[in-house]
Amino acid sequence: MAKHEPTNKDDGLTYAGAGVDIDAGNALVDAIGPIAARTKRAGVMGGIGGFGGLFDLKDAGFIDPVLVAANDGVGTKLKIAIETRRHDTIGIDLVAMCVNDLIVQGAEPLFFLDYFATGKLDPHIAEQVISGVGAGCEQAGAALIGGETAEMPGLYGEGDYDLAGFAVGAAERGKLLPRGDIKAGDILIALASSGVHSNGFSLIRKLVETSGAKWSDPAPFDPGASLGEALLTPTRIYVKSVLAAIRETGAVKALAHITGGGLPENLPRVLPEGLGARIDLGNLGVPPVFGWIAGQGNVAPAEMLRTFNCGAGLVIIAPAGDGDAVLSSLARSGESAFLLGEVESREDGDTVRFTGELDLTS
Repeated sequence: MAKHEPTNKDDGLTYAGAGVDIDAGNALVDAIGPIAARTKRAGVMGGIGGFGGLFDLKDAGFIDPVLVAANDGVGTKLKIAIETRRHDTIGIDLVAMCVNDLIVQGAEPLFFLDYFATGKLDPHIAEQVISGVGAGCEQAGAALIGGETAEMPGLYGEGDYDLAGFAVGAAERGKLLPRGDIKAGDILIALASSGVHSNGFSLIRKLVETSGAKWSDPAPFDPGASLGEALLTPTRIYVKSVLAAIRETGAVKALAHITGGGLPENLPRVLPEGLGARIDLGNLGVPPVFGWIAGQGNVAPAEMLRTFNCGAGLVIIAPAGDGDAVLSSLARSGESAFLLGEVESREDGDTVRFTGELDLTS
């Protein structure tokens, strides 16, 4: 068979014809400009659109900083956003999952970059997603200084997209957490979560699928909201309130971000050898969504605790004598916080020991 040869430029292949629309990508960059401008903070140099983002640590007020970096995504919560066509808050989740990991190390988030990948770029959807990223950055006090939009036809299904986030923060040398003076008798203070946050959604999607429920159905645990809308409640960003507690009290010894693995997997990451945590489950204010998950899927309490935050989005370790000061600082910042338990000596057995019962009756 003879090889076809184009007779004029109209017969030739183009990038747009292969499924990649450069003009749409350029239009999106223009739309992102005002979003990024709203997140500008001390230290930002220049704007978006270059080959890399620039940040001046000295201008941000640091003297001898240590940089701390984190990256994450939002898992299959994305599928709910896509299937419900609600794209305006998933970017907040993306920022939250990264910056909450920075604050638990005592670092102030400085800047953020996002990665948005899809099969065919819909600038309207992408702008909604990145608008959420901008809102999350504003909540965290971090600047959105760049990112990447990748259009990859054939790799993603129709309407699908994926997200990744990258955050960099800094702390003055010697101020990183956890501190080395954690001891038995220190208390655990939990900061309430806004709900499921961004972990465990593969289990949630499975139980919704097997139940025959629809995302548009009323949420049994949240009157006035649809099931999809309620489950898309964004992850709480704890940065500003926790930074204030660290600086105002000087009492915060360690912090744990309660993500996948729940309390049993995340608290041990900040506890020294020979120490454990005793948690009174009766103190844990469990949001109604978790009672619904447990009941709908017949999920055992132990499985709930190692899959979800169950109401504790972040945990602070502080001296017992400073508990009131820490709680007062958090309250002034608008956080709902409560005593969860205490640090104890441990020779063997589980690092995290539970007493009481998890209230999943809501």
